[in-house]
Amino acid sequence: MTEAGRVLVVVPTYDERENLELVIGRLRAANPDVDVLVADDASPDGTGEIADRLAAADPHVQVLHRPGKQGLGAAYLAGFAWGLERGYDVLVEMDADGSHQPEQLPRLLQALAAGADVVLGSRWVPGGRVENWPAHRKLISRGGTTYARLALGVGVHDMTGGYRAFRASALRALDLADVASQGYCFQIDLAWRAVQRGLLLVEVPITFVERERGQSKMGGGIVREALTRVTAWGVQHRVEQLRSLRGRAADGAPSRQG
Repeated sequence: MTEAGRVLVVVPTYDERENLELVIGRLRAANPDVDVLVADDASPDGTGEIADRLAAADPHVQVLHRPGKQGLGAAYLAGFAWGLERGYDVLVEMDADGSHQPEQLPRLLQALAAGADVVLGSRWVPGGRVENWPAHRKLISRGGTTYARLALGVGVHDMTGGYRAFRASALRALDLADVASQGYCFQIDLAWRAVQRGLLLVEVPITFVERERGQSKMGGGIVREALTRVTAWGVQHRVEQLRSLRGRAADGAPSRQG
């Protein structure tokens, strides 16, 4: 058990046979007290079988076989549900492609132990950085985060990053049953929900390393979904703010101008 409690790292997979064994090996070597759940979406390349072999050799590794490719958000939600049912105190998101360095997980767990409810591994705070990314990927990521920050009125620097740690109590507060977003949008959705519910969200710097093997699962549809949903959330948020101001004015409460 870690200082933050019992920790489960959820690692979604789809066609990651070239990366999975190396990533799990690094994770277990750097963090021997954490457990791992590989959530595999019936990968046709045999990733699930590799996960089963790793689990058979290490009691800290478990496998959740899912019926087919249903998306990153759905895989994380299934992994969270699995971990919450088994009484884990902390649940972590980590990619299977090596872009999230397992050796940096203690940074996230230390921030939780210090009192945070949600910890984001951030590429865009001082000390954070990205390695081996082409300019267009940086533009998409930074642009998406900037747009989400402005649309939603939040101060989070890396809304789209996927290296995260949650207290179990925080996940229970996020109403996960009605989360339908995927990809980048899933990450924005959960961060936005955490802010709305007044949870303590902390960002810690990480180094994001572009995958060396296999293919990225990010496509244009993921970006379009994020833009569409974030715009709708932002409009709804502004409308609710306006209604609140009007309500206070109607009640005779003083309001600030500016």
